[in-house]
Amino acid sequence: MNDWVIKQSLEEIEKIRALKYLNWRSRHLFQTRSNTLFLHETFLPRFTHDLSSQLWGGATVTYATMQIAYHLGFQQVILIGVDHRFKSKGTPNKVITADEVDQDHFHPKYFADGTRWQLPDLRTSEYAYQLAKIAFEEDGREIVDATIDGALQIFPKVSYLDLF
Repeated sequence: MNDWVIKQSLEEIEKIRALKYLNWRSRHLFQTRSNTLFLHETFLPRFTHDLSSQLWGGATVTYATMQIAYHLGFQQVILIGVDHRFKSKGTPNKVITADEVDQDHFHPKYFADGTRWQLPDLRTSEYAYQLAKIAFEEDGREIVDATIDGALQIFPKVSYLDLF
């Protein structure tokens, strides 16, 4: 969904053979479209039940994927690795240039070596997560959080180790 991520990751995204969901604004950047669905984004906060409608990004790709999972009919979504804390501080959505090592994501090279990315907007993403929680629960579905030592407090916690 994020323009910065898409533009800087074109080669990697093009190589993905599985079905991809990308922001409509990026459609002109891709040669191969046979396995790609382009989603229309709105900037009006809401939870989208049907992907033929506009989707709000909610300041995090995790929220977009929750809406995709809902649309696809998943009854349960298990969050893994949503730490919901960042060492990088500053104005939400401000574009910054990454250092050599990424200390904010699961992999030290996720955003690293000069990659441009936006500082998180945790407040907006928490609002979006609340919308997702309500939408899933109203339909008898659930989102649970199995992140080890995660700071997100919106969803019920489950033990990652008990999933196996």
